[in-house]
This record gives sequence, structure tokens and C-alpha cells, in this order.
Amino acid sequence: MTDNKLKVGILGASGYTGADLVRLAASHPNMQLSVLTANSHAGKKYADVYPHLANMNLPDLIKIEDANWADLDVIFCGLPHGTTQKIVASLPKHVKVIDLSADFRLRNTETYNEWYGHQHFAPELQKGAVYGLSEHYRDDIKNANLVACPGCYPTAVLLLLIPLLKAKLLDEKSLIIDAKSGLTGAGRGLKLNTLFAEAGESMSVYGVAGHRHAPEIEQELSVALGSDVQVSFTPHLIPMSRGEFISTYANVAAGVDINDIKNCLRQAYLDEPFVRLQTDGAGIGTQYVRGSNHCLLSAHQDRIDGRVILFSTLDNLVKGSSGQAIQNMNIMFGFEETLGLTQQPMFP
Repeated sequence: MTDNKLKVGILGASGYTGADLVRLAASHPNMQLSVLTANSHAGKKYADVYPHLANMNLPDLIKIEDANWADLDVIFCGLPHGTTQKIVASLPKHVKVIDLSADFRLRNTETYNEWYGHQHFAPELQKGAVYGLSEHYRDDIKNANLVACPGCYPTAVLLLLIPLLKAKLLDEKSLIIDAKSGLTGAGRGLKLNTLFAEAGESMSVYGVAGHRHAPEIEQELSVALGSDVQVSFTPHLIPMSRGEFISTYANVAAGVDINDIKNCLRQAYLDEPFVRLQTDGAGIGTQYVRGSNHCLLSAHQDRIDGRVILFSTLDNLVKGSSGQAIQNMNIMFGFEETLGLTQQPMFP
């Protein structure tokens, strides 16, 4: 590493998260993109796949097996689940890894086997993997060699609920999480439910009572509370390219009111650059975070006594994926945490 410049590799650089990693790297003074892999586009120039990034001086896309890892400092893995574990296990030990797939998010390998339908291929690495929710695992991330970035839904849900469960302000048995995501959350591959004629002018539900982000959410909420938590979690696709919106309904604990909820969230993120509780009367929506690494939170008293309605929103490709990954890289290498991530939301 010379002059604080990191030599960076991105595996799966042709996906949406890979493209946003490249886009964000353009404004990061300490990132030098040295290896970009995309097996289905190997041999192409990056601008042939993503013309909007043609002004960047980027290496051509190559196959994973043709990559030279020896000179790299950090690798971002943006591959589908089930393909990352073996690759990470084969990498040189000096290279730090930030994984954007689900392959190292679940601490229990048996839980991974159950939800992802196959055995964990690198259980020895799982023991040292750090869950990469930046605001809540910062100290662990600093010393990590392998960081598992949270899924986009878990990021939005956990930033909202972890402080409240730690403070025991909510009845954990009452949590109902209604989640909505733009179509990029389904990836760039061709799928029937993301075709324009299927998804346009429509909202649809998927993964009912069985979405793979549920055990990830429950895992981290259980850590926060100190006992097992189960949630009712239902995701939906909405007809926009990027963005995520979470509506959560819950009973409060005895003696707790809405002001306790707001004060808890406000204090939890008082000094955080990317997470903010909206003031009373301020709007909250995906349009206020689009293209940024921000997450907005909002808390409201329900008209039913003893219940609250909570909201969170983020850009699923930035704070929900690539932006959080770079935030974790900054923490790992001792950079200013906001470096390369100061883009303000695009509105309208």
C-alpha cells in the first residue's frame, strides 16, 4: 500500500452492487480499482457494461480464476450466495475481505444450512467473520479481516430496532415488519417478476413467512435483547429502481411512551453521520435518501393505546449494500468513516 492508496478488487463487478461500488470509488481518494471480475462479461471494458461510468479509468473485466490477488489490499465480494465461501477461503491471508453476499452473515452454520439449502463451505472462516452493521459493530470491524455486510432489509430494520430492544422499550413478541424494496434488490439477472410488464404499475409480495433475511434480523435483534426474538417479516417489490422503506408495528413495554422511543433513537445516533431520526412533522420517504449512504428513521404514536408505528428508509444499493461496504472499509483501514460517502441524496 503506497501513500494510503488501497489496491481494491471487486468480485461480481457487473451486478448492481458492483456498479455502485465502482461509482462510489470514483470519489474515494484512497481506492484504486485494480481487479474487476465478471465471468459473464470477461474480456469486456467496464464501459461496455455500464456506459455511465465510461469516464473512469478502469481495468477490463476478467474471470475470477484469472485474477491476481497478490497485490491487493482489500476485496469486495458481490457474488450470489453460495459462491463466495470457497473463493474467500482460497484468498491470500493478507487480503481483507468485505463480503456483500449472505455467505457469512449468519453466525450459526446450521442456520445457514437450513435457510440456504446447502452446507457452509468455509465454517472455519465463519468463526472470525464480523457482522458489518457499521454503527453497532464498529469496534469489531476495526480489527476484522472478514466483514459480512448485512442485507439491505436487515440494515434498515436493525438500525431502527436495535437501540429500542437494547433499552427494552418494545415488546419483542409484537414486532410486525412490513418491508418494501425497489427492483434492484432482486439483482440484475433476468427474472419473470422483475420484467417491466410484470413489475410496472404493480406491487407484489414475495418470500412470505420464509424470506432469508428473517433469520438475519432475528439473529441481531436477539443479540441486542439478550434473548431469542422472532419477528413477523414480509417483503414486497415496488415499481422503482432503487430504495427501501420499512414500516414496523409494535407494542411498547409497560410505562413506555412515544417520547421514550424518540429519545432513545435520537441519542443512539446523535453523533452518527449517516443515521438520523426525523423531527416531528418532517416527511420520510425513499426520495429523501436516493443515491446516498443515509438512513432516515421516524417514530409515531399509534391511535391504539400502547402501540407505536416506526419507519426507516434507505437506498438499498448504497447504505443497504455498497455504501455500507465502503463505510466498513474505511473503519477497517482507519480512514475517516465518511470518506467517499458524502454524496447528498438526489431529489427529486
